[in-house]
Amino acid sequence: MAHILLAEDDVRLSRVMKRVLGEEGHVIDVADDGPNALALGGADGFDLIVLDVMLPGLDGFSVCRALREAGRDTPVMMLTARDSVEDRVRGLDAGADDYLVKPFAVAELLARIRALTRRAARGPERTLRCGDLTLDVARHAAVRAGHEIPLTTKEFQLLEYFMRHPNQVLSRTQILDAVWQYDRQFASNVVDTYVHYVRSKIDKDAEPKLIQTVRGAGYIFKA
Repeated sequence: MAHILLAEDDVRLSRVMKRVLGEEGHVIDVADDGPNALALGGADGFDLIVLDVMLPGLDGFSVCRALREAGRDTPVMMLTARDSVEDRVRGLDAGADDYLVKPFAVAELLARIRALTRRAARGPERTLRCGDLTLDVARHAAVRAGHEIPLTTKEFQLLEYFMRHPNQVLSRTQILDAVWQYDRQFASNVVDTYVHYVRSKIDKDAEPKLIQTVRGAGYIFKA
């Protein structure tokens, strides 16, 4: 059972989702606009926030970004009718953990919620280290050579995946499955884009280069 904040202004969809999630044993609080979603999401006690992008008053991107800037690390799944890669990347960059395009199957919604709440239930994990790079999973902080490195949620998850699989050649499909999970709509070039983002932050002006390309195979994190 999870305590879920559902931020959705479509009354009919909100009622259906609340009923379906309630039948699964979850406790649901509902917000019908952006300001209410931000106010409720900033409180303690939620295991997951399901956040529609097109909320009145304050859009979902802004709500998610404000929550992350306030230090809230509650998992966020964004809902949207817009399915372009640019919109999905924008949502992930705002700090969302997952992104579901409408219309969606109830089974997929429930599967994604199970995945996100399982991940959150594991609690803080140990600090990961490789040379002068340290990743504090509990604090969501990355430090290399004494300098803290700002990372978006998805960049952090990608780096964490690399650091948990050192010296292994990881294909783009493996990375996509592990970091983006159920989002099969994402193409492998999204992986390349995010690897570039992470490299530019952790390997810039630093030696040795930790993330290396294996031509024709994928990437390897050299520990």
